[in-house]
Amino acid sequence: MDNLQNLNLLSISLTIIINLSLTIATELPFIEVNYPNNMLLRSMPTKNQSSGLQTRVGSDECRVWTHACSDEVLRLAHEPENVAWLMRVRRTIHENPELAFEEYETSRLVRTELDRMGIRYRYPLAKTGIRAWIGSGGPPFVGVRADMDALPIQEAVEWKHKSKVAGKMHACGHDAHVTMLLGAAHILKSREHLLKGTVVLLFQPAEEAGNGAKKMIEDRALDDVEAIFAVHVSHEHQTGVIGSRSGPLLAGCGIFRAVITVEESGGSADLILAASSAVISLQGIVSREASPLDSQVVSVTSFDGGRSLDVAPDTVVLGGTFRAFSNSSFYYLMKRIQEVLVEQVGVFGCTATVNFFEKQNAIYPPTTNDDAMYKHLKKVTVDLLGDDHFEVAPQVMGAEDFAFYSEIIPAAFYFIGIRNEEIGAVHIGHSPHFMIDEDSLPVGAAVHAAVAERYLNDKRS
Repeated sequence: MDNLQNLNLLSISLTIIINLSLTIATELPFIEVNYPNNMLLRSMPTKNQSSGLQTRVGSDECRVWTHACSDEVLRLAHEPENVAWLMRVRRTIHENPELAFEEYETSRLVRTELDRMGIRYRYPLAKTGIRAWIGSGGPPFVGVRADMDALPIQEAVEWKHKSKVAGKMHACGHDAHVTMLLGAAHILKSREHLLKGTVVLLFQPAEEAGNGAKKMIEDRALDDVEAIFAVHVSHEHQTGVIGSRSGPLLAGCGIFRAVITVEESGGSADLILAASSAVISLQGIVSREASPLDSQVVSVTSFDGGRSLDVAPDTVVLGGTFRAFSNSSFYYLMKRIQEVLVEQVGVFGCTATVNFFEKQNAIYPPTTNDDAMYKHLKKVTVDLLGDDHFEVAPQVMGAEDFAFYSEIIPAAFYFIGIRNEEIGAVHIGHSPHFMIDEDSLPVGAAVHAAVAERYLNDKRS
C-alpha cells in the first residue's frame, strides 16, 4: 500500500513538472543566434504563433519498422486537414512564382510553416535557402531536399490559382516539391520521439539557373549529412507512382558557344562555309566516336551569321548543348567539341574561341543514384504504397543540380507521378501548359518521411 501511494505521488509530481515545462516553453521568444553569412537559428515559437508542440503520433513499436508503421505514416499524410493544408501551401506558392535566387517570399512562407511546427532551422543559405532539422540533433544525419525556384514562362493554364506574376510560372513542379517536403516535416515532427537520429530538410534556391546546390554546399548545408534524397514530379508516371533506378539517372549537361573569325592571314576565307563544316563535324563525335551503348548528345542549337543577304559576315557565332550519363563521357565530349571546332575551322583559314561557361556554373554533372540508397528507396516505397506503385525509370537526358550532392555523399533521386489525363495533367515540364495532379502531394510527403525515418532506423539497427 505504501509503495502504491509513493507511485501515485511520483505520477502527480511528474505531471506538474511536465505541464510547467510546456507553459514556460510557449512563453519563450525566438532565440536568435548569429552564424557566419548572417545565418539565423530559429529555436522556439513566439507567443502569437502556434506553439509548434506537435502531438506525439506513432507507437513506440515503430522503433522496429513494420507494415503497420508504413500504414501509420500514410494515414497521417492523407488526413483531410493535412491534405487541405498541402493544397493551400502549393497553390499559394504557385500563384507567386519567383526566379532563381529571388525566392524571398517562398522562403518566408517555408519559414513561417516551420515556425508553426516548432522546427528549428538556419537561414539564409545560398541567399534564400534554408536548412531545417528534426530529431535527436545527433547522428546519424539524413537529408531530404526540395528546390524552390520558378521559370521565366507565361502560364497558359486557365485555373483559379494561375500565376499572378506576368512572365513567371512554376512550370517544373518546384511548388509541389516544397509542399511535399513541408508535408514530410509535419509527419516527422509528429513522430520525432521515434527518430533515431536527425533528418535535415534542405529548401534550395536556383535549381533551374545558377546551380543553387553548389551554393548550398558552400554554405555548409551538408554538414554531418551522410546520405540525401530528393524527388521530382513526372508527367511520365501516373499520379502517386514512384520511379527511379540505380546508377546514372539524369544526364550531365553542358553548353558551349563558339565565336569564329577569319585569321589575319586568312584572306577571303568563307566564314559561313567554315562554320557549317564545323557543325557537320560536331555531329560525328557521337555517331563515330561514342559507343552505341553509351548514350550521348551533341546538338548545335544556335547559328548566327548576320542578317545581310549580300555581305559576307566578319564573325559567325554558334552554340549548343552536350549531354552524357558518365563523367568520363561528359568530359570527353567537352574536350572533343573544343578540338573539332578549332581544328575544323582552321582548315578554312579561320579561328574559333570556345566558351563552356564554367565560371557561370553552366556545367551540371550526371545525377547518379547510389545503389544502396536506391534499394532503400525502393524497399520503403513498396512497403508504403505497394509493388504497383514503384517502377524502374528509364534514364533521362534532363539534368539536375542535385548531382552536386550526389558527387559528395550517397544519394537517391526519384520521380513521383503527377499524370492524370482526366484533368489535363499530361504536359512536359517547362511547358506553359504544365500542371500537376495534386493528389500526388500527400504521397510525396509520406514517401519523404518514411524514407528518412527508416534510414535512421536501419542505421541504428
